Amino acid sequence: MLMGASVLFSCTSDIKQINFPVDLSTLPMQSAKNIEILYSDSAVLKIKIVAPVLERYTNKEDPYIEFKDGINVFFYDEDKNIESSLKANYATFDEKTETWEAKEDVVVVNKKGEIINTELLIWDRKNKLLTSDKFVKITTAEEILYGEGFEADQNFNNYTIHNPKGEINLKK
Repeated sequence: MLMGASVLFSCTSDIKQINFPVDLSTLPMQSAKNIEILYSDSAVLKIKIVAPVLERYTNKEDPYIEFKDGINVFFYDEDKNIESSLKANYATFDEKTETWEAKEDVVVVNKKGEIINTELLIWDRKNKLLTSDKFVKITTAEEILYGEGFEADQNFNNYTIHNPKGEINLKK
């Protein structure tokens, strides 16, 4: 009994003396599962984001949101129809610059059914611009285009392929 009592009285309750095995600054300040985020302008739905996991790191010099288990983004027109969609296995959002970075099997589809495949896509939300400097494959109804990088509006209606490769069909 004497030994048990000595163990109890030797314990400290001073929180300053407890050593945490994890650096708390590396942990997210917020996390959520099965999220859906809606962006609207003048009460009109513009963008819907769906993701299985969201982790927000605000305790950093450059705060960001991480979607480590993938993301689906839907862009809407004025009539609430999906104008284009984006899917990626990983994504981050830089809260200072309002820039998204989608990585790992990125697929964008527009309302014409054109598909872009790449491993990296930067979405500048302020300027409504999609860019990449990585290999890109664009599939249209008539052809498959390849290149090293591209630039497009956020709805993927107008795009430019950098360093195009392969056969391109020209209309007469």
